[in-house]
Amino acid sequence: MPETNGPKVEVLSGSVIVTAHAGIDHQSVERELPYVLHRAARKAGFWVYPAINVISGDDLFIPDIAVLRNSGGGRTTVPVAEAVLLGEIVSPGNRRKDVIDRPREYAAVGVPFFLRVDLRNRVPTIALFELVDGEYRPLAAAAAGSTFAVVEPFEFAIDPAELLDEEALPAAATGDSADDLA
Repeated sequence: MPETNGPKVEVLSGSVIVTAHAGIDHQSVERELPYVLHRAARKAGFWVYPAINVISGDDLFIPDIAVLRNSGGGRTTVPVAEAVLLGEIVSPGNRRKDVIDRPREYAAVGVPFFLRVDLRNRVPTIALFELVDGEYRPLAAAAAGSTFAVVEPFEFAIDPAELLDEEALPAAATGDSADDLA
């Protein structure tokens, strides 16, 4: 497929899926999280990119975040086999896709880790899942005001509140907890 600066265009099971650009909060996270993830991932020999073309057979995914075993430099697409982790930032209009469909699709093609960022009520939450027996199982989760910390696939820690351009409400103000995220 040709490169484009227009809407997000993906191919799944022969169907073309066109999605408008997400809201400002989504874009803030898509800017900030890959940047801080990349610094931690490089220490473990991985590479992090926002919104790249990932090929799996005839399917073209554009995850919001991709952690790769090798540099994607100079390429337009990368094979899914190079992905250590794929992540989605949940958008209100694509909630089912980001929370249910994409994790299933990524698990089916063997991506070892799945990361989900949810911005519900402007309270950023992060959850990391590991592929076990063909399904993603929760490893870690945290809401704004607490620390999201993992050691796999590399060491990383952040307060999810740091992902938005403005301060978000603490989880207690919305009734969300880290247990609700997994």
